[in-house]
Amino acid sequence: MKPMKITAASVVSALGTGMVETAAGLRANRSGCRPCDYEDAQLTTHIGRVDGVEGHALAPGLAAFECRNNRLADMALCADGFDVAVARAVERYGARRIATILGTSTSGIREGEYAFARRDPATGKLPADFRFSGTQAYHALTRFVQARLGLDGPGITVSTACSSSAKVFADAQQLIEAGVCDAAVVGGADSLCLLTLYGFNSLQLLSETACRPNDVNRSGISIGEGAGFALLERDGDGAALAVLAGYGESADAHHMSAPHPEGLGAERSMREALGRAGLAPGQVDYLNQHGTGTRQNDQSEDAAVARVFGSGMRCSSTKGATGHTLGAAGIVEAAICIAALREGIVPGNTNLVELDPAFHCRVEPETADAELRYALSNSFGFGGSNCSLIFGAAPC
Repeated sequence: MKPMKITAASVVSALGTGMVETAAGLRANRSGCRPCDYEDAQLTTHIGRVDGVEGHALAPGLAAFECRNNRLADMALCADGFDVAVARAVERYGARRIATILGTSTSGIREGEYAFARRDPATGKLPADFRFSGTQAYHALTRFVQARLGLDGPGITVSTACSSSAKVFADAQQLIEAGVCDAAVVGGADSLCLLTLYGFNSLQLLSETACRPNDVNRSGISIGEGAGFALLERDGDGAALAVLAGYGESADAHHMSAPHPEGLGAERSMREALGRAGLAPGQVDYLNQHGTGTRQNDQSEDAAVARVFGSGMRCSSTKGATGHTLGAAGIVEAAICIAALREGIVPGNTNLVELDPAFHCRVEPETADAELRYALSNSFGFGGSNCSLIFGAAPC
């Protein structure tokens, strides 16, 4: 596959707003996870809540899209000059030649929760002011971003659980290579809501403390929220931030919510990414693990990574810093990989105290300086949906 230029990127998570603040948080080995303080959720757990979402206002004319998820997405559009970069791309290609491909797992379902709480007690009818198509519908995020950026090209929403906003990179590369469009805005957003908090609690997957991926005493997930975007271009204007060098996708179909115990699907997606990039395993300098902090997920991923890369692969999970942002995890961790390539760092495994002695990989406990050429990011979702992305440093 021909590397695809990434000419702009942005990210918002509990770790910070923007690429610079995110990189600074990684260098400081800081965690954005905090004891649960989301609305009226009565749970003993930690969450990665983004500050400022409640007070962020959408532009006039976008009231039909008003919800937490779209406000979070708008914060990412404003960060890092991303919306300005897209405006320049519109001038080059035209609004119809730029695709919008976004991932989410819950979209604005919190608005649906509010509406359900206000339903008519006699009939059960939802309130008349509930705007499903602009808020809770899965495609609401993509419609909002297209309206916000003035884009009129293909609009696609991907919802494959926690691999959602990683798989969008693969779709964008295929559309651009096929000549359907000249550029694509990819990314996604997932915001906190009661469904995910109580849903993961019912599965007994939430950690009472800030999550500790890869730790021998890890005890589960810290749910977070986040958003981010990247602009992929066939040619691009000026210097690229990085390149999409390869991608791999697979499906375990092993279990509805548990990964394959040996990580067979994860292994396949990583090998496909290497094949498309034309790289040998030893040419990848850093691997950002899916690393949720559950015992089974971390164990199966470590086994798969060791089979592909051997025991010396430098890797880490950054979910201890951001929380698990679910459908936004792919784009949040893609942005982290791009920041690592540009800053020359290997992100640390935030909150790691004692590495599981059964693990094979070289998990980095703290962020360290390093010259990186290629970084791989893994994103795995419920139902066995796997995606691996390889990013390369921008050519000089």
